[in-house]
Amino acid sequence: MGSHSNLPQEFEEGEAGFAVMFPNIDGISIRSFHFCKRNFSSTSLEEAGLVNNPNLRVVLLFGYEAFKSGAARFLNQVIEPLSKANILLAGGHIESVTSPEPECCNPGSYGVVGLALSGSKIQSASVLLKQDVNSDKTAEAALQRLKSANIPQHNTLGFMFACVGRGKHHYNSKNVEADTFRKIFPSIPLFGFFGNGEIGCDKIVTDGYTLTDAENLQHGYSTVVALVHLG
Repeated sequence: MGSHSNLPQEFEEGEAGFAVMFPNIDGISIRSFHFCKRNFSSTSLEEAGLVNNPNLRVVLLFGYEAFKSGAARFLNQVIEPLSKANILLAGGHIESVTSPEPECCNPGSYGVVGLALSGSKIQSASVLLKQDVNSDKTAEAALQRLKSANIPQHNTLGFMFACVGRGKHHYNSKNVEADTFRKIFPSIPLFGFFGNGEIGCDKIVTDGYTLTDAENLQHGYSTVVALVHLG
């Protein structure tokens, strides 16, 4: 807590949480958004900074009540405008959120929350650990690809969004992914959760890079690991 010197830990039983406080940095804007099926529109996307925003660099996106009828289609509607952008997209599916709800939301309905990070100084990269990444060796190889992006380690946060089917049960009773991250990125604090599906891709973001089709950005039994450098 409060220092990157503490080891990241994986909690798979019971409930746990964390808080991230972003510093106020000149030239960087961080906007939160919360969409439900009644307030979602091209206008709300623009107000959140998700479209018509040439400085958009990173979107952290979380769908809740994801297994309700219509939730998957709604999430695709949110992702689709982002799917051809030169940004990093990472996140996952969660059961519920604590967030200021739009006035039009019905209790228990599905929706999407997230953060839009904009600014020319932001750098980012991500890797996708698929189901066949199931040992210390393969996990380290995947995170070495992330290191090859050469993201500066100062003023950088790590995010890890993993399937509930991974963790210790996937790695023969060992906390491999967080420990491997610490080994390769010793000075970067790591945050994330085990969820019911993952959002992201295995890409190093460069000037010529765009995302892919919305459906190819959603995964199961995987882990998305991202680095976000704030300049």
